Amino acid sequence: MRTVYVNGEYLPETEAKVSIFDRAFLMADGVYEVTSVLGGKLIDFPGHMARLERSLAELDLPRPAAFDDLLEIHRELVRLNDIDEGMIYLQVTRGAPGDRDFVFPDPETTEPTLVLFTQSKPGLADNPAVKTGMKVISIEDIRWGRRDIKTVQLLYPSMGKMMAKKAGADDAWMIQDGFVTEGTSNNAYIVKGNKIITRALSTDILHGITRAAVLRFAC
Repeated sequence: MRTVYVNGEYLPETEAKVSIFDRAFLMADGVYEVTSVLGGKLIDFPGHMARLERSLAELDLPRPAAFDDLLEIHRELVRLNDIDEGMIYLQVTRGAPGDRDFVFPDPETTEPTLVLFTQSKPGLADNPAVKTGMKVISIEDIRWGRRDIKTVQLLYPSMGKMMAKKAGADDAWMIQDGFVTEGTSNNAYIVKGNKIITRALSTDILHGITRAAVLRFAC
């Protein structure tokens, strides 16, 4: 059984609880990050935390903990769950004000909710698709206009995954005005000759940590 982290406590996953009035549950009012773990080590952790900081600022969400504290929580979850290859999911929400309302709660009286859990993924660094390739379909990109913020609003990407599955494909690339924006859970790249073609950073796409690494290593 996994050990998870909820608002300052390490708990068995069966004992973890979040209020039904949490704004992520009612309003999708939250952001998240997923950090890969390879060989028991966190990959690109500073980049993920920088993007988290930006997402929080864009939504005027309070920071739930300092960088060093979040790093220690990640490392402790890796240790407690004996993760060699896998991922750590982190989610920050605007908290649970005690009732449903469109207006943001007062941050002085409603603390943000912080949840983290691990996912063990043996073979994460040796995905067979690297050699065999993947089949993708294209779908219209009808998501909201602030895709650069890593929010928990993931219904349409999930629908895209299901469209791809029903079509016998592995994933879907989303199209806006005739051009690719990104995949359902990844940035998109086209390799043509000696060039890597990918969507420029803007509010149209998530500012991917892996995207930045790919372009950095390609230079």
